[in-house]
Amino acid sequence: MNEIIRNMKDRRSIRKFKDEMVPKADIEQIIEAGLYAPSGRNRQAVIIVAVTNKEVRNRFSEINCQIGGWQEGFDPFYNAPVVLIVLADKSVPTYVYDGSLVMENLMLASHSLGIGSCWIHRAKQEFEMPEYQQFLKELGVEGDYEGIGHCVIGYADGEFPKAPERKDNRVFLVE
Repeated sequence: MNEIIRNMKDRRSIRKFKDEMVPKADIEQIIEAGLYAPSGRNRQAVIIVAVTNKEVRNRFSEINCQIGGWQEGFDPFYNAPVVLIVLADKSVPTYVYDGSLVMENLMLASHSLGIGSCWIHRAKQEFEMPEYQQFLKELGVEGDYEGIGHCVIGYADGEFPKAPERKDNRVFLVE
């Protein structure tokens, strides 16, 4: 089987990570793969905020936990040391799709390097909050961006899960 297709079939969401930082070179390679995702009319209107600072990462985890309605102390990032936040320019008609493609590329690139990943939601709600809009401004980000998702990455604490069987009756062939 083709290596890319095998990677697509084998990748699973990881929900338990070791407390070990991913090397910067691997993070950069994963981000680069994300930036090569297709985009409507090649607008490339998606940005990635890479968070490796533990204090900032924990602040995002805490607000994500609050938005999600979990008990204080729960880590919705499952101890992943790196959070790649994908945001897309809302003025682009295909922004949600473009951001979703970036998320997929990030997860596939991570898996290809033996690094676990998981798509965590609630970035939209976070970046609607004034303090997170200010956070973007402090980074030098101009424009009206919507949070698409957090791609948390790190080394899996345990085995990679196996893919469940695919459901039947999901393809309809027209010849």
